[in-house]
Amino acid sequence: MSDKHRETPLSVVLGDHPHTRPLKNGTVPVEQVECHYPEFAPLPPAFARMVQDLAYDICEMPTATYLQARDAGVPVTLLPVVLVGSTHHRSLTRLPDGQDLDPSDLVGRRVGVRSYGQTTGLWVRGWLREEYGVESSDVTWVTTEDVHVAQFRNPSYVERSDRDRVADLLHAQDVAAAVLGPKALGGQGAGLVPLVKDAEDAGLAWIERHGTVPANHLLVVRDDVLNTRRDDVRAVYRALEEAIGSTAGERDDSPAGRAVTAGWSDALAACLEIAGQYALEQGLIGEPVDVAAIAEKAALLTD
Repeated sequence: MSDKHRETPLSVVLGDHPHTRPLKNGTVPVEQVECHYPEFAPLPPAFARMVQDLAYDICEMPTATYLQARDAGVPVTLLPVVLVGSTHHRSLTRLPDGQDLDPSDLVGRRVGVRSYGQTTGLWVRGWLREEYGVESSDVTWVTTEDVHVAQFRNPSYVERSDRDRVADLLHAQDVAAAVLGPKALGGQGAGLVPLVKDAEDAGLAWIERHGTVPANHLLVVRDDVLNTRRDDVRAVYRALEEAIGSTAGERDDSPAGRAVTAGWSDALAACLEIAGQYALEQGLIGEPVDVAAIAEKAALLTD
């Protein structure tokens, strides 16, 4: 590697998580590599800039965005890290004083979601089909944002709203239910109730059935950076692996706590297989996901 490359900081976009802070504050150093950590609050604009402009060297990325970017030929490679994950049976919500709907009642109705490509929506539509027989096309999905991958075109059963927040769609009675991610549930979704009355148990049953926890945020690297600075990329990965290990005591045994991992595993392979199948069924991608090929590239980075 040239001295020029050594002198150029890597731009690494990571959300504000207990397991990423050690890298950002230098508690866990990236050996012999200078890193710059751009800050975003919220993170989604960074995801769009990464897949549309390749604006960063390494970037946290939602699972659905990664699958769509890969399908569209965006030159990024997965690093085998799960930064955020959980179950999502509680993510399908309604107003507490609204109609008491069962998930199977959503056929022919309107459901709000931030974007059709949102990862939480991917997982919700997956279990809706798997457990209740509700196809994606059975519902009109009303969105407040566009997908991150510019090449993607929404299916005909997706409608764009001019409202800013998904919860506003519910309060305006424009939708019967709404999909809200983990952070939104504690924010704009405060007071909303899940359609699945035993949501926590249903989520745990999904994990037991599939042998994995749904991943929401992964990590990718630009292919040109990987090709020219592979040792530096490995150093970032190893530092993050160390940070995830050193903060393990701060995570509980909930699905969200168990989701955070570094390294290729059967659970990560299963997660990508299922997410890929869901994405294909929902029209988010056009070709099946080759998890073996993803694993082969990941092995080059982690050996």
